[in-house]
Amino acid sequence: MAEPLLEARSVTKRYGHVQALDGASFAVLPGEVVALIGDNGAGKSTLVKVLSGAIRPDGGEILVEGEPVSLSSPVDARRHGIETVYQDLALAPDLDAAANLYLGREIYLVPLLRVLNRSAMRRSAVSAFAELGVELPDVSAPVATLSGGQRQSVAVARAVAFASKVIFMDEPTAALGVVQRGRVLDNIRRVRDRGISVVLISHNMPEVLAVADRVEVLRLGRRVARFTASEASLEQLVGAMTGALTTEGEGGVK
Repeated sequence: MAEPLLEARSVTKRYGHVQALDGASFAVLPGEVVALIGDNGAGKSTLVKVLSGAIRPDGGEILVEGEPVSLSSPVDARRHGIETVYQDLALAPDLDAAANLYLGREIYLVPLLRVLNRSAMRRSAVSAFAELGVELPDVSAPVATLSGGQRQSVAVARAVAFASKVIFMDEPTAALGVVQRGRVLDNIRRVRDRGISVVLISHNMPEVLAVADRVEVLRLGRRVARFTASEASLEQLVGAMTGALTTEGEGGVK
């Protein structure tokens, strides 16, 4: 197996009496889509927050390209080429698509006076959307006027524009229609094809099997299984999530 781009080893995190992560491990390999799945309370959100710098773990180790790192904030994660597309998208609805692409990373004509270079940001945004195959009716329109799938595409394009290694996508197809879900899955494949690994957090098992190269399963704060998606079945995934599947096997429960 290739050396992981991003890896968690025996990570722990406790909130009071609740053990959210109990020695959780996870790995993202170069150029792959890996799905992180688990039932509610399995620790998925906590692990993603640890790996994206949003929270500090109590114990364990995080490695980027084999080197131990300390991710004390999302800014630290971004410095290591790690971006996150949150379920709420974290978009500014009153700003247009180009402004959202550069939200927090604006380009200035006169930096000291904070004068924005809107034309440069718009040109870069149009290019970024075109590379992902994103079609927007008007890049100058507020994102509040876009469809759910189009807003999701803007959030994905923003992550792709600045990620160099890994993008986390938290339930990216939630609340979307069938056609829009298909477009988001196409975007995930395009991101992978550009050499950026994608971590997909999802409860939709058919989508996981359709788009992922590998699947890692959390249960009760620990990784309990790893699968090659092309060799896994829906029953195996659900069994690993619920604890019904307990027999170790090649490429399966670990």
